[in-house]
Amino acid sequence: MSAPKVLSVVGARPQFIKAFPVSQLLRERLSETMVHTGQHYDFGMSDVFFEELDIPEPDYNLGVGSANHANQTAEMLSRIDEVVETEQPDLVLVYGDTNSTLAGALVAAKRNIPVAHVEAGLRSHVWGMPEEVNRVLTDRCSGLLFVPSERAVDALAEEGITDGVTVTGDVMYDAITSVRDRAVSQSTIADDLGYGDDEYVLATVHRQANTDDPTRLASIVEGLASSPRPVVVPLHPRTENALKQHDLWESATTALDVIEPVGYLDFVALLDGAERVATDSGGVQKEAFYLDTRCVTLRDETEWVETVEAGWNELVGADTEAIRQALRRTDDLPDKPSLYGGGHAAERVVDEVVKFLTAET
Repeated sequence: MSAPKVLSVVGARPQFIKAFPVSQLLRERLSETMVHTGQHYDFGMSDVFFEELDIPEPDYNLGVGSANHANQTAEMLSRIDEVVETEQPDLVLVYGDTNSTLAGALVAAKRNIPVAHVEAGLRSHVWGMPEEVNRVLTDRCSGLLFVPSERAVDALAEEGITDGVTVTGDVMYDAITSVRDRAVSQSTIADDLGYGDDEYVLATVHRQANTDDPTRLASIVEGLASSPRPVVVPLHPRTENALKQHDLWESATTALDVIEPVGYLDFVALLDGAERVATDSGGVQKEAFYLDTRCVTLRDETEWVETVEAGWNELVGADTEAIRQALRRTDDLPDKPSLYGGGHAAERVVDEVVKFLTAET
C-alpha cells in the first residue's frame, strides 16, 4: 500500500522557511506534494529560497502573482482545487497566515479533506488585518492545529477550539538554527555593503497597513532616517511600489541603504550582524529573538507577545518619535528566556501528521 499523501501549500517567503525542516522529515516518512501558489513570484522573493534551503522544487507552481486580496484568493482557490482534484491528498498542510494559507485550507475543507495548520492559534485581535482574518478562518477549517506556545493554546480555547491542538514549538526556530552557521560562514553581504558587526540597523517593511497608508509610510521612513547607524533595507516589491506611488522614493533612497531583496542565507547573516532590526514582519521578530538581535516592531500589536514581554522586542507602530527613540536606546537587554520550543518543532509536527494519517488509514 502506498504511503499517505500530504499536499503542502506555500506561497510566501516565511512559508518557504517554515516548510523546509518539515518537508525534509515528511518525505522520509510519507508522500508529499508541494504546491507553490506564486504569491511571491520573483527570484529574490521565491526561487532563491528553494535553492538555498535544499527544498525540493515545488511539484506545482500556480503562478498566481500579485493582485488585490479578493482576486488573488479567488484565483488560488480555483487553481489549488484543480491540484487537489488531480492529486487526491489524504491531508492538506498549510503554514502561517497568508492568502495562500486560507485558500489551501478552504479548498480542503470544502472537499472534506483534513487540514493541518502550522502556526495555529496566533492572534493580533485586529480583525481588520488581512492576516488575522486568514489565520482565524484557517484555524476553523483545521483538524490538526500545531501551535508554537501555550498562549496560542489559550487563544484557541477561548474560541472553543480544543480538539487536535498540539504545542510543537516554532518550526522557524528549527530552520534558523540549522542554517545560522552556514549563513555566517558563506554570506559576504555585509562585507559587500561595507559594514561590520553592529555597524548598521536592518529594516524590513512590507505589511499592507504600513505600505498602503502614505502617512504611516512617511513616518516610518522619517523614523528610520533618524537612526544613528546606517539602515539597510532589503526592499520588498510592494514597498518599492508604495514609496514611488507616495512620492517617498527619493527621500527613502537618500536616507537609507536600500538594496534588492536577498536570499535567506544573506538575510540571516544581515540579521545576525545587525545592531538591531526594525520590522513589521512577524517572522523577523522571531528570527531576531533567536539570533540575539534587539527588535523594534513597526506595528501597534504583535502575535508574538512573548518577545515583547521578555524585553527583546519593542512595539513602536508608525510613530516617528517612538521609532527614533527605539533606534537610539542603549539600555541592556534582559536575560533571554527560552520561548517557542527547543528546535524540534518539525519533528513534532511530522509525528502528529503520521499518527493522524496512520489512524485514518
